[in-house]
Amino acid sequence: MPVYRFISTCLLALLGCGFVAAQQISPSADPASSPPAKPPTAFSWIHVGGPYIALTFDDGPDQKLTPKLLDLLAAHHIKATFFVIGQNVAEHPEITARAAREGHEIGNHSWSHPAFAKTSDDGVRRELRKTDDAIRAAIGASPTLLRPPYGSITNRQKKWIADEFGYKIVLWDVDPLDWKRPGPAVVRDRILRNTRAGSIVLSHDIHPGTIEAMPETIEQLEGKGFKFVTVSELISMAVPETPKPPPPKRPIGAAKPEVSPSKSATPGG
Repeated sequence: MPVYRFISTCLLALLGCGFVAAQQISPSADPASSPPAKPPTAFSWIHVGGPYIALTFDDGPDQKLTPKLLDLLAAHHIKATFFVIGQNVAEHPEITARAAREGHEIGNHSWSHPAFAKTSDDGVRRELRKTDDAIRAAIGASPTLLRPPYGSITNRQKKWIADEFGYKIVLWDVDPLDWKRPGPAVVRDRILRNTRAGSIVLSHDIHPGTIEAMPETIEQLEGKGFKFVTVSELISMAVPETPKPPPPKRPIGAAKPEVSPSKSATPGG
């Protein structure tokens, strides 16, 4: 075979390989064409740009304690979020209606407080639907938030519950363990010590000690400059977290900076 014909054959083969390779590149491989990430459906803390927090109260309404709490919140012009038990709503719809009328948010906390992670899908559906019906009957609207009892929920349940019911699933980042009834002062101090901007504070409006702790807790949180909003309002305030830049690298061979003895670190400093 003449040399020029051999060279031409090789060039055509290479071009053909390039054409096949180009055909095998799927447009979906382009990162720019990837679908946008879905917004989160579960929240325990929100990154916000100001001193905003959400107080949340579980397991009510209670016939005696919840009205006392509502009186306190009204005196401080505070809006909170109540994650209610369906059975209690059905028994005291007027208390749930009052909370909603006064601007508080009502969320689903199941009908009978089972651990969802140990409950069948059909069982969870019944718990959610019965509570949704009771809330709608009391306040004329369906809830948009769910707090699973005990925080017990699997990732698979989070997905299908969000898809099927449209709920945002709300957990927490501050837990005073008030259900153990450690006393009002302990409940207050745990909340004050752990609350930060964007916190979702968990407590229960069915324990007398929690209601007793709330006046001082609220006053001291206000003294720290915190502002109170509902959970949905807090979620709507979310801002992207700015990643911290890595520390500057010291050039290779550069001498370590000297530390003056007067500025050296001391234990506990």
